[in-house]
Amino acid sequence: MRKALRWLLALTVLIGTLSTAGAATAAEPEATGTTDIKEQLLSIPGMSLIEEKPYTGYRFFVLNYTQPVDHRHPSKGTFQQRITVLHKDVSRPTVFYTGGYNVSTNPGRREPTQIVDGNQVSMEYRFFTPSRPDPADWTKLDIWQAASDQHRIFKALKKIYDRNWIATGGSKGGMTATYYERFYPKDMDGVVAYVAPNDVVNDEDSAYDRFFASVGTEECRDRLNAVQREALVRRGPLEKKYAEYAAAEGFTFTTVGSLDKAYEAVVLDYVWGFWQYNLLANCADDELIPPDAKTATDDQIWASIDTVSGFSFYTDQGLEPYTPYFYQAATQLGAPTIRFPHIEKKYIRYGYQPPRNFVPREIPTRFQPHAMRDVDTWVRTNARHMLYVYGQNDPWGSERFRVDKGAKDSYVLTAPGMNHGANVAGLVADQKAFATARILDWAGVPAAAVEQAKPLATFDARLDVRDVEREPALRP
Repeated sequence: MRKALRWLLALTVLIGTLSTAGAATAAEPEATGTTDIKEQLLSIPGMSLIEEKPYTGYRFFVLNYTQPVDHRHPSKGTFQQRITVLHKDVSRPTVFYTGGYNVSTNPGRREPTQIVDGNQVSMEYRFFTPSRPDPADWTKLDIWQAASDQHRIFKALKKIYDRNWIATGGSKGGMTATYYERFYPKDMDGVVAYVAPNDVVNDEDSAYDRFFASVGTEECRDRLNAVQREALVRRGPLEKKYAEYAAAEGFTFTTVGSLDKAYEAVVLDYVWGFWQYNLLANCADDELIPPDAKTATDDQIWASIDTVSGFSFYTDQGLEPYTPYFYQAATQLGAPTIRFPHIEKKYIRYGYQPPRNFVPREIPTRFQPHAMRDVDTWVRTNARHMLYVYGQNDPWGSERFRVDKGAKDSYVLTAPGMNHGANVAGLVADQKAFATARILDWAGVPAAAVEQAKPLATFDARLDVRDVEREPALRP
């Protein structure tokens, strides 16, 4: 997705606050006479091993699991879905993670896994390669089918990991964890959803405009707005630079339609992309954000836009890996549209383009407005053991999930000053302790650990370093 920002290294300081955890328990050996965990996993019908990677204290497996293309009609074809298992011990709780996109094939723990010192099962979302049916019937890519993938994996693995389970994910993964809970509410013992957007009414996006009118400081907003406007004022020379860059890299623009459309899409992503992936302090970085856009050179404007938004993204080559996301946005998830009051209309030719523009023409789409309304109503009135964590300065939190009186033991918390990387560790102290205690309780750990309200596993710099959940800016 977006080009990694070297300025985001500051976020590791926030992630590092997890180091207040107690000592981690070592991976316990299987009881004498029991079957090795690899054999147990591979004894599941439809499960096959891709590879096992060693990591101290764990066993880590990359696996394929045979899934129906259509869970309503299982006889009509199957595909191989990639999952990973970070095995601690069958006596520990299990966290079921999905980012809503591809799955990493390297071992890593999500925050709830560290908190409960448990096992972790991670699922690649259907239709993200290589977990794509062939041929691809795109009508089988919807939130119910994906939730049914998770349900079937859970049912298969619950026979091995029979302790409590918690679902988690960030951004589209947080949405995925929510949809799973909505359709299969009896599977999980708890849900921890990070920075999960909730676009209930696709055509009503005024919450985003209010966010951008007040986020951060006026000085920072003015500075970002000026660079974004200047990039459109200088469209001619910068598009020439873009054409040279595309030619050198072999980039094409068939899906979006033209280099001009791609250029404007990248530029209009700029302010959103900054707040999604940066902290307020980054606004004072003159190398990242030119302090005076009007006197900045073309190269400075280009570098700023490219670093924050990424000029490669709206090329055919940049869009292709995210076709499943844009298809879902065009059919069920919806997508935001915002206004640009700081830019004269004469400089904006297309505005925010709908997700349909980023899906190849040969794949038909039809929007289903009832899908998100159904989920939102269910969460408000039926949520049980669900925790939502948002970042104060994350644009995606403008339209968020909420819980009403019908919900039980469910909460929505906001991490001050944080962006799309908001987590429990970034909450204020009392909320951090409260959220940690609820996660531990849902995981079924002893009461003494719940009362202590601290992660059970020690922070591991390799295992726990987590990038901000990175999706296309302006598109979750």
